Amino acid sequence: MTQSLDVYADLVAEGEEIDALLEGLDDQQWQTPTPAPGWTVAHQVAHLAFVCHLAATSAHDPQRFAQYAAQAKNGFQAAVDGALTQFLAAGPKAARARWREELAASVAGLSAADQKSTVPWLVNPLPPTVLAAAGMMEVFAHGQDIADALGVQRKYTDRVGHLAWFGVHTRDFGYHAHKLLPPTHEFRFELTAPSHTTTWTFGPENATDRITGPAADFALLVSRRRHHTDLAIHAQGTQAKQWLPIAQAYRGPSGTGPKPNQTT
Repeated sequence: MTQSLDVYADLVAEGEEIDALLEGLDDQQWQTPTPAPGWTVAHQVAHLAFVCHLAATSAHDPQRFAQYAAQAKNGFQAAVDGALTQFLAAGPKAARARWREELAASVAGLSAADQKSTVPWLVNPLPPTVLAAAGMMEVFAHGQDIADALGVQRKYTDRVGHLAWFGVHTRDFGYHAHKLLPPTHEFRFELTAPSHTTTWTFGPENATDRITGPAADFALLVSRRRHHTDLAIHAQGTQAKQWLPIAQAYRGPSGTGPKPNQTT
């Protein structure tokens, strides 16, 4: 599988699916606790607004983004907390409107950027399609938190193919988070689309270490929204089996992560 401009359309569609969950929520429902400790549905939406704002700024105003990146180096969590306070100040409905606005701006900016070049990001510059795939992971993960909080069973689509691609290419983040040395060899990944019309494959066919299963479960694994024992993801080989519990598709601390039979 390769990244293409379809990631932009799929990011919009993923955002619309999650946004639909928010339609008609009353004040009490906005304050429903989510699996993320201390975060309500409103917090999740404010976080998405902040992340999309960063991506939009990266595409539209690199100089301004450089200021954000400098602040993040002095304490990214403090920057996140400050943004949450700012984005929630006008209330959750305003945060929702801001998220929708920033998502549209980020997609417009990234899709209009030079697709053969890069845009600035927090650690390293990234191709626009890769940053869009990272945005997909954010919307998928925090959207899952919102769905879990509201008791909604999601129906996954083949849009998770972008998350399969992203999760494979960020394999080493879990090792870094646990201060472990990543393997020097590639794993083989075989991940089946929710439609069952295709299987996305990555890595050498004869690899000793293999990860197989549904792509949607893989997305839940690398976004750390479900415990690996609750997913139909299978590992073959010593290194692959060791990777499952530490898998994550984002930089930084892994957190406590979900426990078996739980979403937290």
